[in-house]
Amino acid sequence: MKSSRVLLVLCATVALLAALCCVFPEEGIAVGNATLRFPSLYKVLVGKEKGPSLEEILAQKHAEYEVELQGFNDSVRYFQTQIDSSNLAFSLPDGDWTFFDTLFARMEQAAAQGVQLRVLHYGDSQIEMDRMSAQLRTHLQALFGGGGPGMLPFVQNIPSSTVWQNAAGAFTQQSSYGGDLPRANGNYGPRAQCCHVSGIATLNINASQHHTVDERAKHFSRVKLLFCNRPGPLQASLACARTKYDTLGVVQWTQQCEEAGVHAFEWVIDSSVSSLKLTVQGDADLYAVLVDDMSGVAVDNIPLRGCSGQQFCMIDATQLSAAYRQMDVGLIIMQFGGNSVPYLKGQRNIETYAASIGRQIDRVRQCCPKATVLFVGPSDMSTMVAGELQSYPAMENIIDALRDTANAHGAAYWSIYHAMGGRNSMVTWASNGLAGTDYIHFSNKGVELMGNRFAQAFEQMYDLYCFRKHAPTEQPDSLYYDL
Repeated sequence: MKSSRVLLVLCATVALLAALCCVFPEEGIAVGNATLRFPSLYKVLVGKEKGPSLEEILAQKHAEYEVELQGFNDSVRYFQTQIDSSNLAFSLPDGDWTFFDTLFARMEQAAAQGVQLRVLHYGDSQIEMDRMSAQLRTHLQALFGGGGPGMLPFVQNIPSSTVWQNAAGAFTQQSSYGGDLPRANGNYGPRAQCCHVSGIATLNINASQHHTVDERAKHFSRVKLLFCNRPGPLQASLACARTKYDTLGVVQWTQQCEEAGVHAFEWVIDSSVSSLKLTVQGDADLYAVLVDDMSGVAVDNIPLRGCSGQQFCMIDATQLSAAYRQMDVGLIIMQFGGNSVPYLKGQRNIETYAASIGRQIDRVRQCCPKATVLFVGPSDMSTMVAGELQSYPAMENIIDALRDTANAHGAAYWSIYHAMGGRNSMVTWASNGLAGTDYIHFSNKGVELMGNRFAQAFEQMYDLYCFRKHAPTEQPDSLYYDL
């Protein structure tokens, strides 16, 4: 074929494609269960607009607030508006900027009173392996004291970056979630799962010595076994080594319980250790092992893989209340929603899911009335929309519904979605190596960044709390964060 004819064919093809770009419907053409789409002429010629950089997405201050801030004579209002302008802001029930005051006061007093004030961090797979919880633990223990990895299951099905565990013996795992483990008719305890021991079982715990793990989490001197005893005696022995030169088992204590119901064994070691062995004999449901060091704040990582946050009403309220009473709980964090986002397509479905979350918050507050409750909403998540990776169309409606529900049921709300930049930010995080190619989960680097941003949000509120204590005559306007 002559070159002139080749050129003519190419030109005709380009003209035909350009015509298709102009006339093809933007919404596409439905063909059976599929939709045929064709790019617009603008997209072909100009290409996809470049999105904001990660630095722009993570900017915490907005230029439009600077002029307003300069006009403030009230220092507390100045501080308040700085926080309000941040994408790390909390949404608080009734706009009550004193919402965390009681919690912060309890955290300040914990070390002086010789107690571990617990922060229970529930969540889905985003917090597995102690992700996010570890950063929050590091920041809070630096402020208020404390140490150790916190509450652990007797059997660790998913490895933790903070501790290594190995369990053996006569036991059966039971869980309120997942399809692989049997149910326990509500008797799950504060981790929404338990380990039923019927005979002898042992558990070895060793602190991770990896350089990325905070030093405070590598040592423990207080151990508590939380359990629900069946009729009959339950014995538990703790063995540990006081120094790295001792062999495991040099120091040993044995405790026994005859009474049925929810109880706890507690051991206090006169010097911190980094490994221990727990031996249990009897017939009981083991809820958790609390591994702490010194008095102060303990942060517990409680991941519930695949859960949408609706497990709390599946736990027997009487037993859950009894388990919480065995601990001094200051804050309960409920981080859920990501597993439900792909299935919430209509406003009615969104409102139904939000209402169910409200019932879970009510159950937690009923069973642990002294604890402050915080709900953490889902991150941005991407799906294919019109041939491009975009946020799920209903993301903002889901966030709004969860925020309003949490506040209406007496819980604060913190938005990962806004903390990472809002709509379509997940694509940017993934392109910067901060999220996986599933455009759902953070990478290790990304979750560390988000964990630090979560901790920073608490530090901002604590700074404001401290600032207000020194400026008691100043009365700032109500803090309501309209995310």
